[in-house]
Amino acid sequence: MKTLAKNPAQAHVEFSNSLEELVDYSRRSKSSEFSEAHSRQLLICFEKTHELALDLLTSYFRQLGKGPYSGSRDLTVEAFHADLIDDGKAWLDIVIDRIQYSPVYDIDTQEKFLVNIHKRYIRLLQRFEETMSKKLNE
Repeated sequence: MKTLAKNPAQAHVEFSNSLEELVDYSRRSKSSEFSEAHSRQLLICFEKTHELALDLLTSYFRQLGKGPYSGSRDLTVEAFHADLIDDGKAWLDIVIDRIQYSPVYDIDTQEKFLVNIHKRYIRLLQRFEETMSKKLNE
């Protein structure tokens, strides 16, 4: 059964809710020690939020008659060129970190990924959320 594509407003609500959850989770984790389970939950929450950001971009571009895109890298580059994200390199770093963190690779990148989430990536997602709020309310 085929599901209906979300419109950008619906995708934005889902992304915003997930981002709010991520920010809250990140704040709580800063005030306590990282347990393995807590770290894993933060990573899962971040990956979900990033996927929802990509879904929002996809639905926004679909509404404009653009796409489809072959993957998150192409979508990220298009979003940068459309001024929807302000730091294309950092967004590509997210894609790379997510690939390297994948259990397919035998590289221990969890600590670096967690630091990047706290210090860089949440801010990027928050700026993207602000940009999309403005775009969708025009």
